[in-house]
Amino acid sequence: MNVRRRSLLGFGGAGLTLLVVGCGERAAPEGTGALTDVRGRVLSIAAPVGKLSIDDGRYLIGLALIHPDPVSVLAAWSGDVNRISPEIYTAFVQKFPALATLPKTPSSAADFDVEAVLAAGPQVAVVSLGSGPTDAQVSQLEAAGVKVAFIDFFTHPFQNQARSLELLGRLTGRESQAQAYNAFRAERLKRISDRVADIPQDRRPTVFLEAHAGNGPDCCNSPGRGNVGDYIAFVGGRNIGADVLTAASGKLNLEYVIDRDPDVYIATGGPHLEKAGGFVVGPQFTTEQARASLRRVAARRGIAHLSAVRDGRTHGLSHQLINSPIDIVATEVLARWIHPDLFGDIDPRATLNEINTRFLAVPYRGDYWVDLAGPAGATASQGA
Repeated sequence: MNVRRRSLLGFGGAGLTLLVVGCGERAAPEGTGALTDVRGRVLSIAAPVGKLSIDDGRYLIGLALIHPDPVSVLAAWSGDVNRISPEIYTAFVQKFPALATLPKTPSSAADFDVEAVLAAGPQVAVVSLGSGPTDAQVSQLEAAGVKVAFIDFFTHPFQNQARSLELLGRLTGRESQAQAYNAFRAERLKRISDRVADIPQDRRPTVFLEAHAGNGPDCCNSPGRGNVGDYIAFVGGRNIGADVLTAASGKLNLEYVIDRDPDVYIATGGPHLEKAGGFVVGPQFTTEQARASLRRVAARRGIAHLSAVRDGRTHGLSHQLINSPIDIVATEVLARWIHPDLFGDIDPRATLNEINTRFLAVPYRGDYWVDLAGPAGATASQGA
């Protein structure tokens, strides 16, 4: 069965649970300490291993959380710079010049290429759940001596992110570092989940998150069930996209958005939207530039008349931050925006600064979120 078409996990915010292990996948015997991936497949290999290949540039951020030289453990990477932002890529190359000449394999956004992986010669190919190789391609790689490990930081982060980082830690001999970061993230997630646990569904604010806002004339890209939608549910919001979109993402009619008139409007974007005139945010943009772009996006037909825009509950978030191994920062930002009364004491900038100091080999600099209303309330981030 093609893993792209397999639905492994259920939905439901903080209570998400693993439902099934797909046909042909092997569960690890309990108590063996065997290396297993997020599909429950046992990796018959002793850890730590040699070189890895990765099919998503954001896995470089995951490795940078636990390893002082994440590039040194790679035989190849996906080279999808936009997924981590050009500025983050430049910062990595400045510190680890070998990244610039590291062999590349196709990103998980493209078709998987067995030959490219084999040519790079990794001991383990780390691939993405839901968009990695087919089972037939996995068999080809393993027949050639390359083990395959499925991980997931993005599709179902609340089930799989900690498991994925732990696996990367074991593969690279950095298990204690992975455990330390997972504990850091878990403590902050618990603080949020504890506070929203008793809020009835009918009292949770409705949220419209427009992904890649302003990317063309049409509205409205939105999360559905899974991925970013899980974050909205986790922090106690109601994602209006989840009521009509069964996939992790899709498109809403503008008329539907106007009819639902959400309590909170959140645009996501980044440098990839600059040419399109969409929402931009990131280290190369000032707070004023990010806010001006958010103002343009919020002034579009239909969006401008939403209660969330009229009432000052309009915000912008870096898409690269939410789809990231450091998603706890974005989770705290979302919590403050959706429940400002409950989370006024949470400081996402302080969390990012601590991640920069304690964990990341290449720190994040600059601004990654902004409010339309200006400095009051949950203000724009300030560069560390």
